[in-house]
Amino acid sequence: EEKMIEWLDAGTIELFQPLHNPVLTVIMKFFTTIGEGGAVWILAAVLLLLFKKTRKAGIILAGALVLCLLSCNIALKNLVARPRPCWRREDLEMLIAIPKDFSFPSGHTTASFAGAVCIFSWDRRWGIVAYVTAVLIAVSRLYFFVHYATDVLAGMVLGTCMAWISIKVVNKIMSNRTMKG
Repeated sequence: EEKMIEWLDAGTIELFQPLHNPVLTVIMKFFTTIGEGGAVWILAAVLLLLFKKTRKAGIILAGALVLCLLSCNIALKNLVARPRPCWRREDLEMLIAIPKDFSFPSGHTTASFAGAVCIFSWDRRWGIVAYVTAVLIAVSRLYFFVHYATDVLAGMVLGTCMAWISIKVVNKIMSNRTMKG
């Protein structure tokens, strides 16, 4: 089973190498950059928090991002301590800086899917834009050889779970406040 996962990961990531070209690299760099540290999702949370009408969505998104930071970047990456694919292939010409933290799960993908789920739960039209953005950020991590497919898949699942936890908790707290107030 472990060998099959390794085969899947190696095969999937190798599929992206022939796609490298200057135009696609610029596009993928854009998406990887806006996903760095969850930047685009933090910005979305701040913007949603600014207005009373969207504040609840902002709280949900901010909560999900905090859960992602704790579960992915602080806990799982260090517990699993999986080396990145680019650390194992010194022959590759890297198109972005080599990340210093571990590979599993993808933090970019975790935050992105948490962001997309939260935004979609608030507004379906913006949610579709968020999902497309999340997928492109996730694919960019494979394109740049900094994550395996299973890192990205785990990030999708983890981010989705953290979003749903945040949605449920914030809705419960706010409904309790409404009942008491």
